[in-house]
Amino acid sequence: MSTTGGRRNIGEPIVIFDTTLRDGEQSPGSSLNASEKLEVAHQLVRLGVDVIEAGFPASSPGDFDAVHAIAKEVKGAVICGLARCIESDIRTCWDAIKEAERPRIHTFVSTSDIHLEHQMRKSRDEVLELTKEMVELAASLCPGDLEFSAMDATRSDVDFLAKVVETAIQAGATTINIPDTVGYTLPTEFATLIDQLYEKVPSLEKVVLSVHCHNDLGVATANSLAAVEHGATQVEVAVNGLGERAGNAALEEVAMALVTRRDIEQRPVNIVTTEIARTSRMVSSLTGHMVQANKAIVGKNAFAHESGIHQDGVLKERSTYEIMHAKDIGLTESDIVLGKHSGRHALRSHLAEVGIHLDGEDLDEAFRRFKVIADKKKEVTAADLEALVGEEIREREDVYSLTRFYVAAGSDIISSSQVEVDTQKEPHAGKAFSGGSVESIFLAIDDAVGVSGKLMDYQVRSITSGKDSLGEVRVVVEVDGKRYAGQAVSIDVLEASAKAYVRALNNVAMAREAGGARRDRVYL
Repeated sequence: MSTTGGRRNIGEPIVIFDTTLRDGEQSPGSSLNASEKLEVAHQLVRLGVDVIEAGFPASSPGDFDAVHAIAKEVKGAVICGLARCIESDIRTCWDAIKEAERPRIHTFVSTSDIHLEHQMRKSRDEVLELTKEMVELAASLCPGDLEFSAMDATRSDVDFLAKVVETAIQAGATTINIPDTVGYTLPTEFATLIDQLYEKVPSLEKVVLSVHCHNDLGVATANSLAAVEHGATQVEVAVNGLGERAGNAALEEVAMALVTRRDIEQRPVNIVTTEIARTSRMVSSLTGHMVQANKAIVGKNAFAHESGIHQDGVLKERSTYEIMHAKDIGLTESDIVLGKHSGRHALRSHLAEVGIHLDGEDLDEAFRRFKVIADKKKEVTAADLEALVGEEIREREDVYSLTRFYVAAGSDIISSSQVEVDTQKEPHAGKAFSGGSVESIFLAIDDAVGVSGKLMDYQVRSITSGKDSLGEVRVVVEVDGKRYAGQAVSIDVLEASAKAYVRALNNVAMAREAGGARRDRVYL
């Protein structure tokens, strides 16, 4: 590792460590089942991510199964599992990931005095001893690729932090992660901390230095880039910036900053940037977290120009007001692809073009759904196709499925709804009367399945433009004090609402079957 003019590791590639499936899934209301996590993991490989943090295996049986499935099936990236510095966590993590092509254990302990006093209730000496013992254990199970994180590093005493980092390296850690756990630090402070650690821990030059920044003050990406400029060689990110509270540094922002400003950063990445838009849409669809319109890189307005001056400039020369091209992230000039007369082969071909490969019964079901939509829409776009296939994938493991619904509503009547829900054993009918059509549908579904959910959030957006656009609905439902998200698409917003609510209740049922909700949440 070289140092030039105060900047370390110029020219060395940045390792992109994606935590969408671990920290990203901890976003309030997020809930991915095993098949959805596997789908995202495969897409992350297509995106060119170097390390996939697949989950926290010790947190629940369901998370263990998901991490284990990803470790067995996903090739082309390091598969990482998270574990506290607890022997049972570390052994469980290894059991989940040991079949991976390239496994990694990621273990952590707090280092700030506020955490030691109020959370861990341990002394500094006890933390040092715990670090040594648990990192040695993890290194004995997963030699050659072991990551250690000092939780709440940016609020830690730098001399003690340096001692912990040195201890972890001597015990076998090959990657050291410095997280801004609560999004507290600012870019200049973070850069200084990285410099101080390199000075105080000479052995840090021999391992990978990673950073994991949260966005509580809106500077997660800036902090990550500041760390890169001062020698960080791995950046931990999440698609669409998902994560606890205000989220993590956004993968798409960090990657495109490194690509667009390669003249300054001089640190290459392996990300296939043309896969960014599709990855963003997939994660948004599966988690139900919609991307804000003005979100950098992947928001729908990111490449839009309303101002006449801007429009005139872009028409004359794109670079006048655009520093990136929409094609760079996988957006095309026109994504109109199919119509009602298109056949099965055309559907399969166009799905393959956007990275979706279906055969047999899966293709048959996708074609059936496509025909239903194509009879109602003049043109079916690539975004429509992705939404439809995502809908099919989500329904494969559903406990409940909506078979039919009826709604009577109007300005002068009380809305009423009747639904039929298949529970894999027999259909159940439900009905309700209330002040609004959506509310009556939700109450009728509660009546049918015998689960009463409290609606905490309800959002509607269009997949594409036009009056015949597919509508996407996201709901967050609270059941037994825990929150579950559901998302669905349909050309009928009421149908999408009903399906989204049923999907949220499916997540309730699957969480119960998998051994309950997450026992422990991790705040790296």
